[in-house]
Amino acid sequence: MRNDFLYSEISNKIAKLIRNEVLKPGDRLPSVRKLCQEHSISMNTAKRVFLELEGQSLIESKPQSGYFVSRLSYQRLPLPEVSNPSAVSNNKEPDELIRKVYANMGKNDLTLFSIGVPSNELLPLAKLNKEMMHATRELRDSGTGYEQLQGNEKLRRMIAARSLSWGGSLHENDLVTTAGGMNALSFCMMALGKPGDTIAMESPCYPGILQLAASLGLKVLELPTHPTTGIEMEALRKAIPKINLCLLVPNFNTPLGSCMPDEHKKEVVELLSRHNIPLIEDDIYGDLYFGTQRPKCCKSFDKDGTVLWCSSVSKTLAPGYRVGWVAPGKYKDQILKLKLVHAISSSTITQEAVASFLKSGRYENHLRRLRQTLQSNYQHYIQAIAEYFPEGTKTTRPQGGLALWVEFDKKINTSELFDSAMKQQISIAPGRMFTLQNQFENCMRLSIGVPWSEEIRQKLKLLGLLASSML
Repeated sequence: MRNDFLYSEISNKIAKLIRNEVLKPGDRLPSVRKLCQEHSISMNTAKRVFLELEGQSLIESKPQSGYFVSRLSYQRLPLPEVSNPSAVSNNKEPDELIRKVYANMGKNDLTLFSIGVPSNELLPLAKLNKEMMHATRELRDSGTGYEQLQGNEKLRRMIAARSLSWGGSLHENDLVTTAGGMNALSFCMMALGKPGDTIAMESPCYPGILQLAASLGLKVLELPTHPTTGIEMEALRKAIPKINLCLLVPNFNTPLGSCMPDEHKKEVVELLSRHNIPLIEDDIYGDLYFGTQRPKCCKSFDKDGTVLWCSSVSKTLAPGYRVGWVAPGKYKDQILKLKLVHAISSSTITQEAVASFLKSGRYENHLRRLRQTLQSNYQHYIQAIAEYFPEGTKTTRPQGGLALWVEFDKKINTSELFDSAMKQQISIAPGRMFTLQNQFENCMRLSIGVPWSEEIRQKLKLLGLLASSML
């Protein structure tokens, strides 16, 4: 544990020096040996620090010369400010805007920068088809029967085994499968909240989560959120007397792509536990890290079962399979009761297919390729933004995930930009979708799950021209 914090502390310190331009593009960094001496760390830990910074595209290695601060042009783009939502819970849903954007899902004639899933070209469709066929042959009744209430045993066993990668120690009996990640979140909110209760979340936040909370009669308290490190801890501390539950996406959340430091995750869990406030953790993007190691989860620090860890394969493997799960801690009985009432069973065949894919080792191979592609996409996208978007544009610098958050001059309304872009067969996600308050009108989320190509470069160039014309 100490080595993990030390490695993270050193890499974060160097990253901050680079982002604050204390270390300039082209500056040479200390050697691996020098870093070992300065911080009294092992050679492996020092190498891990450099690999992490390289994974964030902050540094680059030159053979026989060492490591240097990257000269990539996008580093000139400033970060967006910490969000500043109202301290009063609010429920002003942008329903019409959300309907307009999500009506474009599945349309092949559009460039879908608006939908936060990997394109089909990035998914192992042929291998998944084989697993589906294998499942129909191997399952009793060819998979037409009901699965047990808690879910496919093999799938739960594989998910539990994979929890070791983020510092968890789950057992298959700790898990309940669901029809995708949103279904898991829905069960958690229904189990823990009642109409009139207040739920704290990041701001901005995924619109589906905001709509779900509002539909259940919950008051949403949006918390100030840093574009790199997630929710502001002081804001959460002040909110404690007002809230009944909390939902966070600590690892590469959408739309910011922020990732909470481990020490913040630990503090959040301890703080909420002291006040007996449940934490719903949405870890749907955790496997899509750009560095050398998967980030820990809040569940890693859960000692009394108050963290409900939710995830799925919708953002990594098969969006349409609707295979998700939750480790509900001490709330397991409530979740099982809700699943019995609302679903009876999860999909038998798709659970078995995903379980077999995980067991075969193919999932890890697929994730490695997908992470490399997404990181490359991110670098291409952000360099195009630096070149083609209006002066003063700000962007986040995600260390994983599928989202890139863009902040324009206040004069640019991204809901109007959406309408203009649609005439050019380009779909974006305007920032107003990601809040229940009147904010983020000059922001937008771009999905980096669309593979890079010359056509994509031209679409981003056109988007930049449309934005510039609004100034």
